[in-house]
Amino acid sequence: MKIAVIGANGKAGSRILEEAASRGHEVTAFVRDASKAPSRASAVVVKDVLDLKAADVAGYDVVVSAYGVFDNVDLHADVTNVLIDALKGADARLIMVGGAGSLFVDPEKTQRVVDTPDFPEMFKPLARAQGKALSILEASSGVKWTFLSPSAEIALGKRTGSYLKGKDHLLVNSQGKSYVSYEDYAVAVVDEIENPQHVNERFTVASES
Repeated sequence: MKIAVIGANGKAGSRILEEAASRGHEVTAFVRDASKAPSRASAVVVKDVLDLKAADVAGYDVVVSAYGVFDNVDLHADVTNVLIDALKGADARLIMVGGAGSLFVDPEKTQRVVDTPDFPEMFKPLARAQGKALSILEASSGVKWTFLSPSAEIALGKRTGSYLKGKDHLLVNSQGKSYVSYEDYAVAVVDEIENPQHVNERFTVASES
């Protein structure tokens, strides 16, 4: 498959690109600095995501957005709208790297992770911005999308090749931890690319170790 990875030089993007390339897919890295593109990329496109048009993503089977910023978090909504406009009416799917803050912690779906008492204040703006991006996708039409929320903790670790999977609720593993490695997160993304199970919906994953 032909896959575009936006933000391919970040922790999530680089591992998604590596995982997809290792399975034989043709993966293009979209970055702002060509020198930072992963070596496994089949091709490199240097362009700001906010400038993307339909022509830039034409011909791809899947566009993965691993875009993320911690300062001007309102850009998450802008980027989501840009990608929706670029992919509207196309056959290509949009898979978006999301956050855990919008996941629910109760069966009734009345409380999200971002609103729990122990959620770090410094991460609330980012969590809410990523939640807004999900809401924009849910309200969109004419585009096939998937939003993948990680566990509460996502960190560099090991690729086990397996993971727990859920939809809108925060997951915990058998040790009682809500954790996923970037490597297993990347496995989940490429699994979804190869075998779509969550078109036009959000899902979440966790690692056992």
